[in-house]
Order: sequence, then structure tokens, then C-alpha cells
Amino acid sequence: MEKELRAEQAAEQYQCCGLLQQDLTELCARAGIISIPRVTVRPFPAAAEGAEPHRLGEHCIQVELQNDDPRSVCGVFLRGWKVEEEMLGVLSKCLPALGNLKTLNLWSTGLTDCMLPALGTMVASCSQLWSLTLEGNPLPENSFHVLMGASSTLSHLSLRNNCIDDTAAQLLGQGLSTMSSSNHSLLSLVLSFNCISDVGAGHIAEGLRWNRSLLSLSLAHNRIGDIGAQKLAEVLQPFKLRHEEVVERRRLLMEAQGQPRAAAPSGGYAPSLRGSDAAVRLSPAKQSKSTTKKKERLRKEDVKQSKKLTAPSDPRPGRSRGTKGVSEEKQSTQALHPAEPTHPLLEPGLHRDGHVILPGNRVLLNLNLAQEQFPHCLCGLHSAPGAAAAAGPPPPACGG
Repeated sequence: MEKELRAEQAAEQYQCCGLLQQDLTELCARAGIISIPRVTVRPFPAAAEGAEPHRLGEHCIQVELQNDDPRSVCGVFLRGWKVEEEMLGVLSKCLPALGNLKTLNLWSTGLTDCMLPALGTMVASCSQLWSLTLEGNPLPENSFHVLMGASSTLSHLSLRNNCIDDTAAQLLGQGLSTMSSSNHSLLSLVLSFNCISDVGAGHIAEGLRWNRSLLSLSLAHNRIGDIGAQKLAEVLQPFKLRHEEVVERRRLLMEAQGQPRAAAPSGGYAPSLRGSDAAVRLSPAKQSKSTTKKKERLRKEDVKQSKKLTAPSDPRPGRSRGTKGVSEEKQSTQALHPAEPTHPLLEPGLHRDGHVILPGNRVLLNLNLAQEQFPHCLCGLHSAPGAAAAAGPPPPACGG
């Protein structure tokens, strides 16, 4: 313990210069790491690396450069060798000093659940990093969701071949969105070649319910059948709000209009829904008539408030007003009528048969549910057939 503390203090005293090999050598020596990885430039294109399979397992870090300057590292690749916690601590010092680093690839590096928080902190400290690939790193406790919080800055995350099951899919779905929070940075998520079944597909669908940033999702080569595909399709089309979602929608509409939020009584019910002594003394016919009128009034207020939040600005140009007046009017109009609601629950909805219907997720552009003719999960579990119909015909086989 004391040795690790001294190594950490020595590493903190060193200021990285942005030259990866120099910083890596110095920090490894200060941390007491004997096997220092060798930094090499990755050939371009990557397909031309004929000898790379023989280098798997070797302590080597490949980098991509924007130009001939060794400080212009834009991509870092670690493949096929185990990254210990001490090495991850060294990388957490080196990589943030690379000002142009955009992609980080850790393929089969033996990551553990306890290392994921430190990895997330390192990713957040790299200002330009937008793409993270963690393939071939199965985690027993399924901690990948810590990289998908509301504060995450990643745009692309690949988690192929990580034995992600339905429990992990539930955590990932919650990382995409819940009714109270949502990830706003992630544009592409790859979950192919895992062990997600119809149950896990339902959890992912729940995450897509309120997420309005993800553009591409790959669930290819899992165990998703027709039931899971149907659950995903339901959130990509207009859907009915549940009771708790209707309550939250009305609360958000009241806050957007600046109305004070009613304090919940001791019974836990809203004042408008709690019966009074006068209501108890009414006859059954009057009670039903009063309840019907109250529901109709609440429905009209909901429609009126949602229209106010989404009403378009007047497209007609001003006639004889000055430039200053027009600009001030535009600013006030934008403040009162935002271009799009801050929460998907505030999207304009339809009232039909006593239900509130929202348009659904119209942001997701690409959903991949492709499967092979004889699908096989690399985790050792076989996939269920039948989901390929939801994603279209399978790609043609190469080489017969």
C-alpha cells in the first residue's frame, strides 16, 4: 500500500509533455512498472497490417497521427494484452495530455468492473475524445452503464462481444434515458454479438422511449426474436402514455407555464383528486357529472398548455416596425415559445379515448437487428431465430 502511494505521489509530480512514449516511459518508471509498452504508429489503412495477429498479446500501443508531428496523436489502440490497474493509472495521466485524441480502442484488455469508474474519469478528462471501443471485455457485474450517464460526453460507444445479458441491457437502457434523466451526447451505440434476448430488448426499448439523441443502434447477432423486435417498434411509433407519465407531463406543463406546484396533502394525493366533505354529500349522479366536468376541464387545460408550448411563431414579416423592435420581439417570442420542448413529455400529443398519445421516438435513424442463418452468440449462448425479419433481409454471404 505504501509503495503504491509513493508511486502515485511521484506520478503526480511529473508534468506530461504530450509525447506519448516519453510520458509513458517516465510514468511507468515512477510507478515501478517494469514492462513498459512500446508505442508504434498504426499503419494506414489498418487492413494492410499483415503481421498484426502475431503482435497480439505484446505490450504495444498503436497510435494514429494527424500529421508527422508525434504530438498529433488522434487515436490510441490497445489490443490483446491485459491492462492492470497500475497501467490504467499511468494512461489516465498520459492520454489527457494528448490534445487531439479523438478515439480510444481497448480490445480484449482484461478490464474489470472496479476499473470502469477510473476509465470513465479518464475519458471525461480527454477534452476531444468522442469515440470509445471496449470489445472483448466481459464484466461479471455489467458495469458498462457507468460510461453512459447524463454527464457523459461520448458520441460513439462500441460494446461488441462482451457477454452483455438482459440484466446489463436493463442498466444500459436506464443509461439511455429514464423519465427523469437522459443521455444527450451519445449518437451511436453498438451492442452486437452479445447475449441480449427479448427481455433485454424490452429494456433497451424503455431507454429509447425518452431518449432523443441516439441516431444509430446495433443489436445484431443477439438472441432477439419477434417479441423483442415488436417492443422496439412500439417506441418508434406513436404510443400511449402511462398513468405516471401523464401525471409527470401535467407537472411539467404547469412548471413551464410558471404555475406554482400544488403541495401534496398528507394522504399523498393531489388536491384536485382528493374528495372533500361537500363532494361526499353529493348524490351519485351529481358526483359523476362533477367528475366528468372536472376531467374535461383538465383535458382542455392540458391541450391548451401543450399548444402554447409548441405554437409556431408568426411567419408574417413586420410591417412598419423598427429593427430594434423586431429583434426584441423575436427574442421574447423565442423565450416564450421554444423551438422544441425541453422534455419529450412536452411534445404535442393527441387525446383519444381517454389516453394521451405522443409521436414516439422519431430521432433514431438506424436500427440493426440482423442475424446469421445459424446465429450464435460468442458468449456461448445460442440466439433465437426470427428477428431478422424486423431488420430486413440478411446480407449476402461472402466466399460461398
